[in-house]
Amino acid sequence: MEDKNTHVLHDDENIGAVQIADDVVTMIAALAAKEVEGVAAMSGNVTGELMSRVGRKNLTKGVKVEILNKNVKVNLYVTVEYGYNIPAISQQIQGKVKSAIENMTGLQVTDVNIRIAGVSMPKSK
Repeated sequence: MEDKNTHVLHDDENIGAVQIADDVVTMIAALAAKEVEGVAAMSGNVTGELMSRVGRKNLTKGVKVEILNKNVKVNLYVTVEYGYNIPAISQQIQGKVKSAIENMTGLQVTDVNIRIAGVSMPKSK
């Protein structure tokens, strides 16, 4: 029994099925991206930003995942710290996100698209 927000990874009628929710893949992508040095934050859309301001904390803001036939397309909206090389950080994010999703879920990552949504300036003292 599969709904539109879960995907069957393994189905053995003798044992049972393994399903993974889209939100799980989204969380894996967000956590992997945040591990890259120079990533200041993930940036969400206007609705997500407003919801976070009214108290709803969303760890996966700035991440959109599409899964079709065990293939994953990831779109990330990232704010980088000032002074870091944006192309180098983007490549590191792409590699880390792809590796994390594939290793943890067995799904195939076809795209990891990065949109630099801003640059975080150092706080002046």
